Amino acid sequence: MRLLIMGPPGAGKGTQAKFIAEHFGIPAISTGDIFRANVSQGTPLGVEAKRYMDAGEYVPDEVTNRMVRNRIDEPDAEHGFLLDGYPRTLSQVEELDGMIRHTGHQLDAVVVLTVDQDEIVQRLLQRAQTEGRADDTEEVIRRRQEVYVEQTQPLIEVYKQRGLVHEIDGLGEVDEVTKRIFTALDVVPES
Repeated sequence: MRLLIMGPPGAGKGTQAKFIAEHFGIPAISTGDIFRANVSQGTPLGVEAKRYMDAGEYVPDEVTNRMVRNRIDEPDAEHGFLLDGYPRTLSQVEELDGMIRHTGHQLDAVVVLTVDQDEIVQRLLQRAQTEGRADDTEEVIRRRQEVYVEQTQPLIEVYKQRGLVHEIDGLGEVDEVTKRIFTALDVVPES
C-alpha cells in the first residue's frame, strides 16, 4: 500500500500513522523525521536543509523531494509506505507521482482526517499546557489551521478528482478513529 495521511495540525495524524503502518506492514514516513534524521546524520542533504532551517526559512522543494525520494527508495518501503507531511505543494504532488511511477506502482489512497476546528484548538491548547509549549497560543494555533486550509485544500482537491480521498472523522476515541480508517482502507486494492 502506498498511502498519504493528511489533516490539520492536532488531528491525530502521527498517532493514526503508527497504527496504519503496523496494520499494513509498511513504514510510516514523516517528513519532519526525515529532516531530523538527515540533519543528525550530517548527510549532504541534511547539511543543506539545516542551512535553511537555521535561517528560519522553508527547506526548498528540491531538497525535500530528494529526501523523500531517498527514503521511499529504502528497502523497507519497497512494498509500500505511509507519508505524513508530504506533499505540501502542487509541485510536490507531481514529484511524488513520478517517484511512485518509477517503482511501477501508483498512490493507492489518501486518508484525510477531518475534525472540528474549535475542537482541535481546545485539544492543542490542552497539549500546550501539559507539554509546556508557551508559544502555542490560541491565536498561533488558529493561524496554523488557516495555513493548513490554504495550502493543503488544493492538494486534497487534486486527490479527490483522482478518486483517492477517504475522509475520516478524526473525532472520538483513538481506537474508534483507527477502526474507521481500517474500514475505509481494507477495501482499497493495492497497486
